[in-house]
Amino acid sequence: MKEIMLVCNAGMSTSMLVTKMQKAAEAQGVDAKIWAVSLSEVDENIKKNNIEAILVGPQVKFVVKKFKAAYEPEIQVTDIPMADYGRMDGEKVLALALSLLD
Repeated sequence: MKEIMLVCNAGMSTSMLVTKMQKAAEAQGVDAKIWAVSLSEVDENIKKNNIEAILVGPQVKFVVKKFKAAYEPEIQVTDIPMADYGRMDGEKVLALALSLLD
C-alpha cells in the first residue's frame, strides 16, 4: 500500500483533493492510503505512519526545501502544482505522487 500525505495550512482545503485522489486510485486499482494534515501535524504523522510521499499544497510551498532536507531520501517530497491544485485534479496529483515512488 502506498502512503501519501498531503500538507496544507489547516488540512481542510486539501481534503477535497484527497477525496478525488482516492477515487482516481480506486479507478486505477492503486492500493493507496491518502490523507491531508496541517503543517502542525506533519511530525506526528511521520512518526505514526509509513509515509512514502509528502505533497505540499501551494499555500505552504515554502516548506518544501525544509521537508526535503529533513525527510528525503526515505520520504519523497514535492509541491502540488498550483493549476492542478486549483482544479482539484485528483488524477494528475495522484500521477505526480506515483511518479515520485517509481
